[in-house]
Amino acid sequence: MLVKHGVISALTRSTSHSPSSSSSTVLRRQQFLVRTLCASKTHLPKLIRAMSSTSEADAESVLRTVTPSLDPKRHKGQAGKIAVIGGCREYTGAPYFAAISALKIGADLSHVFCTKDAAPVIKSYSPELIVHPVLEESYTISEEEKRKVQDKVIGEVDKWMERFDCLVIGPGLGRDPFLLECVSKIMLLAKKSNVPFVVDGDGLFLVTNSIDLVKSYPLAVLTPNVNEYKRLVQKVLNCEVDEEKAEDQLRSLAKQIGGVTILRKGKSDLISNGEIVKSVSIYGSPRRCGGQGDILSGSVAVFLSWAQQLKSDPESPSESPVILGCIAASGLLRKAASLAFTKHKRSTLTSDIIECLGKSLEDICPAS
Repeated sequence: MLVKHGVISALTRSTSHSPSSSSSTVLRRQQFLVRTLCASKTHLPKLIRAMSSTSEADAESVLRTVTPSLDPKRHKGQAGKIAVIGGCREYTGAPYFAAISALKIGADLSHVFCTKDAAPVIKSYSPELIVHPVLEESYTISEEEKRKVQDKVIGEVDKWMERFDCLVIGPGLGRDPFLLECVSKIMLLAKKSNVPFVVDGDGLFLVTNSIDLVKSYPLAVLTPNVNEYKRLVQKVLNCEVDEEKAEDQLRSLAKQIGGVTILRKGKSDLISNGEIVKSVSIYGSPRRCGGQGDILSGSVAVFLSWAQQLKSDPESPSESPVILGCIAASGLLRKAASLAFTKHKRSTLTSDIIECLGKSLEDICPAS
């Protein structure tokens, strides 16, 4: 429909004739949005099997395709700049897991925007993360100050927005009403700048109650677990989860939300943008320690940003970079979880899985 009414061609004309200056980042976002909405007609041979009409995706093939080679000519930031929006007084582990996973996979820079109470704790976990203590919760401000504080929060995030390749919204966010309201504004800001974002954890609580925040935004990824998916289905489709028609229901849900991509976590991860459904069923780990979803959200952000860079390749895959990013992240997490469980068995922790991300990726895509 966008092509029919000339929206895509208009966007293409405007981006192809824009001057290269400080607006180059916005231009890149616009070009990525165009490519996501109306994918290239070319096909990459090694992805034919990976993205065939069958449901199961060849995650290893996708990983080899989207993972960039290490090139000494590249500068800091070209391998990915990720930001996590999350972390409050009670929850500091989740944003750390998401942000450090992005670095362990190969992103160059990883930021965390969290509350002031959470910042010193998250900083203490690792000096590798860039931590911004800018978010506020209701208990720290009066009713009269809320508007002024909200404007300040949005202004601080806005200073950085154009630098990011992808956001992860929700890990450790909590459910403070004022904090969620600020994050809603941040999501609108990301959409205005055509910045992709992954929504997980309490971000999904926010989105389930305000579907319009992501509706019809093709650069949004939702990563619900069993209970989060159940609430989404009840809210959007007004019915219960039907496991016998899991793929059709997921496709219908994604389509109803306007073509967002949903990565439904489970025994097999199911991924759909309302058009196709792909499954990733690589064996992972029977140990279900908390925090694996945070690894996944950080991983999706990195692989999505890498898949975005393929658009400059004349043989770039026709499939959505968002779908490719989800497949790659799901496959790698499962590989890492399996490796960690082999070593640690019942004592496997999320930190053990994170330490296995690098080796798991190296086994599939050797750096040298």
